[in-house]
Order: sequence, then C-alpha cells, then structure tokens
Amino acid sequence: MREHNGLSPGGWHAKVAGHFAAHPFVAPRALRNGHAMTIFANAWADRQSRRRPILAWPCERREFATEPGVRVVAFCHWQGDRRARPTAIIIHGLEGSSGSRYVLGTAEKAFLAGLNVLRLNVRNCGGTEALTPTLYHSGLTADLRHLTRELIERDGLPQIVLIGFSMGGNQALKLAGELGAGAPRELRGVCAISPPIDLSLCSRAIGRPGNRFYEARFLSSLKATFRRKHALFPDQFRPQLLAGVRRLWDFDDLVTAPHFGFRDALDYYTQASSLRFIPRVRIPALIIQARDDPFIPFGPFADPALASNPAVTLITPRHGGHVGFFGRPREGEDRYWAENRAVAFATLVSGG
Repeated sequence: MREHNGLSPGGWHAKVAGHFAAHPFVAPRALRNGHAMTIFANAWADRQSRRRPILAWPCERREFATEPGVRVVAFCHWQGDRRARPTAIIIHGLEGSSGSRYVLGTAEKAFLAGLNVLRLNVRNCGGTEALTPTLYHSGLTADLRHLTRELIERDGLPQIVLIGFSMGGNQALKLAGELGAGAPRELRGVCAISPPIDLSLCSRAIGRPGNRFYEARFLSSLKATFRRKHALFPDQFRPQLLAGVRRLWDFDDLVTAPHFGFRDALDYYTQASSLRFIPRVRIPALIIQARDDPFIPFGPFADPALASNPAVTLITPRHGGHVGFFGRPREGEDRYWAENRAVAFATLVSGG
C-alpha cells in the first residue's frame, strides 16, 4: 500500500482513531434511542438552517458536464488562496440536496476551518432535474469521479476529501474502492456518515412497520421527482409505473433497476452497495455508523472486510440514529458531533 503524507494506511488509522478516543460521542440521555435521535436531530437542525451564515456567504454556482447530456451542480465556497487549501466535497443523502441541513452544517464548519467547500447536488437533486434525461441511484459514482478529476486537472486543487452522508457515503466509499490503488494522489480521503453499505438489507429494514414513517417520506419524494422528470422528458418516463409502487423495494424494482440496466432491485442493490468495494480502498477512509440507526442494519459493519483493511477506520457509537449524532456541547463545537468529526478528519488527512 502506498504511503500517505509519509504514513502507511495503518498509521493513518491509528492517528484518526486517536482523535476519536479524545472526542467520543456522548448522546443526551433523552436521545438514546435511534428514532428519537434521528427525528429530533433533523428537526432541530432544520429550524437552525434558515439562519446559517453560509447561506449569505459568496459562492460560485458551477455546472459540471459529467456524461453526454448530463450536468450536475455544485455550490463552491472558495478560500482566497484556493490552490493552497484542501477541498471538501460534501455529498448528500437520498432525495437530499446541497441545502440539506447536514450539508450546510458541515460546509460551514469546513470553510471556517480553512477548507474550500463544494456542496454537491447529486444528479437530479436540488431542482436540477432539467439538466439530465436520466435518474440517479445510490451507487452512481460517474459524476463524482468526473467532478473530482476536473477539480484536480482543471483547477489544480492539490488535496480533496469526500464527505458523504447516507447515500452520499455509500457513493464515496464505492468510488474509493473502484479507484483502488489507482486513486489520484490528490484524493486524500473519504468520510462516510451513516452509509447504507448493504442496500438490500437497508431496503428490507426500512420496510419494517416501525420504519414506515421514513419509507413514506422517501417514497413521496422519489415519486414527486419521477413525475417532474416525466413532465420534462415525457417520452422517457412512464408515470403509470408508479401505480405498482408501495414500498421502496418496489420503486427500485420497477423504476431504478430497469432505468440503469439492472435485472431487478436485488441486482441493483448487489452491484451498487459499497460493501464489496471496501476491501479495495487504499486511501484513508472513515466510516461513522451508530449501532442504533433505525434503518441501516449494523451487521454488515462487522464484516471482516472492513476490519482487515488498514486504510479504513470504523467508528461505531452506541447511539446516534441516522445522520443524527446530536451530542452534548463541547468547547469550540456545536452539538453536531459527526459533522465536526468529518471536518477534523478532512484536516488530518490533508496534513493539518
């Protein structure tokens, strides 16, 4: 394995693990339940997001042509000496956007820490449906691969770190595994928070009675997106497909899988899950996963493939919910522990 800033992957594992030992997550007693943490953390942050200073800061809206006929949008917050600073690309979750609360919170922290920040809208998200005639899926890495390459080759950015939440975390880990030992030296690390590394298990879990609230929200948003795509590209999308969709698995079986050439939902989940790519990751990778996540089963994170890869650091707090991690106050930090840890990781692997 190649060295990274003079350290082997195992050395980076020890350095990152040491940081987390000094900054453990402590959940408030009232939120030591996966559902309570997930819902409260999101609701609280949604109220705060409207007052986020980053929304008033200058930024560049930039379009990246990633495939023929496909463009994605990122909102770029540049430091004055951008080529001398590390860059964090923040990738949101399913049906999220560059304006999702955890994206704004992490972006603000990263910029104040001295990093360039790109808030990426995954293909079709954040009101960008008209920029591509295609859909997107949880393992789609083509756009992220192109965007990273363009920032390196065209912009001359020397250090890039991917920070992905939920679906975005799965995409970031999968890309790192696809690149393997051939990852560009400028790609310094990936951080994945609450990533669905086994999509099949996650789809089954979110369909359980106790998780119907989450499934209903995802399905409502996915169906609305599909209808907007039909309005924009009526010859390519058939709204009658939605008549058979009752569960997230149905949507992926009837819509996502055939659209991207997979046999069915199970084939899509198998090929798009990052779990089978993680053994090939050769750059520093941080995975933060709560043991009480309501709809991401913890079992896959015990896979020997994770523990045996010295490039991967796995942090598994007992509590935290799904992209929640609303903790006790810490001096110099707000309550969103995972966002703070992601920025600290980006600084560490960039040599800070």
